[in-house]
Amino acid sequence: MKRANDRYVAGVCGGIANYLKINPWIVRIVWSLLTLITFMIPGLIVYIILWNTMAPPDE
Repeated sequence: MKRANDRYVAGVCGGIANYLKINPWIVRIVWSLLTLITFMIPGLIVYIILWNTMAPPDE
């Protein structure tokens, strides 16, 4: 589930962090590093897929 209060772009990293019960900044840093290491395309594609498939935030 996406996070409404921990969002910068779409709330995907905040939702993953909430599910794993860790700090959202850890997920954002790891996601950014993995995206840069894989030359952007795979990380962006997975992010867009998660953005469209994750449940909306329960506000």
